[in-house]
Amino acid sequence: MQCGIVAIKRNIMKSISKIMVVMMLLVSLLYTAQIKNAKTETVKISGNCDMCKSKIEKSGNVKNVVTVNWDEASKMATLTYDASKTNQQEILKRIANAGYDSESFYAPDDVYTKLPSCCQYKRNKATMEGHGHDHSAMKGSMSNEQDHSSMSDHSSMGKESKQSDSSLSKVQSHYFSVKDALVKADSKTASAQSKELMNAVTAVKMGELSPSERDAWMKVMNILRTDAEAISQTQDIKKQRETFKSLSKNMYELLKTSKHSTPIYYQYCPMQDANWLSLENIVKNPYYGAQMLTCGNTVETLK
Repeated sequence: MQCGIVAIKRNIMKSISKIMVVMMLLVSLLYTAQIKNAKTETVKISGNCDMCKSKIEKSGNVKNVVTVNWDEASKMATLTYDASKTNQQEILKRIANAGYDSESFYAPDDVYTKLPSCCQYKRNKATMEGHGHDHSAMKGSMSNEQDHSSMSDHSSMGKESKQSDSSLSKVQSHYFSVKDALVKADSKTASAQSKELMNAVTAVKMGELSPSERDAWMKVMNILRTDAEAISQTQDIKKQRETFKSLSKNMYELLKTSKHSTPIYYQYCPMQDANWLSLENIVKNPYYGAQMLTCGNTVETLK
């Protein structure tokens, strides 16, 4: 008799979980109309309580780009997002760096241990073996190899900085290529390099960043991608230069958290009340090019 009751309870719990998943999908449809190119997916994310729900959704949500709905009972999250601006991996990276494991990424141990005691869900240590314990890890043999490499590199502060520089080097390189193209008023090259920059932003692995870089990256990654995409989609030099203001501001917020093998100069244009970054201390103004090439000055040096 008792066995029968247990079986009935299990069936009821399974039915409730299925109902909750359906309800989450229905709720997500309400947000789909606000998000262009909307794509909806469900994924399991670890957590315990209402506080977890708030943190998971807040870390994943981006206004008019991503909506996350997480269900405490089933541990299932419904992701509704603009597929032209982001993807599931980017969303799960942000959630992992807020302290919550998914099947694709694991939260850094230092972030997990800072969660309130009620939020410290049971982690599957067997599954986590081989994925590292101080950074987010992606499933798959290639990613596993990269994570083991990251673990070795993190054995000293010097090696950690080297790893971080490597992770962000392509982002930096394409930013400076965009800047150089704008100095020359070469809108076609600026557009092409901005597309490369957009791809480089998407490819950054947050697990390879230092804590300070990771915090900055979480704040600017979507803006960098959006600005790079906007520049890539036009060959109107005026529009490109206008968007470059925001791109430069957020690149500065990111790069000032890093250590650099060579100085990076933060320069200012008084005519536009805007800044940009350069590898040269000599002023070459990307907002005017040949019209006022030397207009501006260096206001800070990042070392």
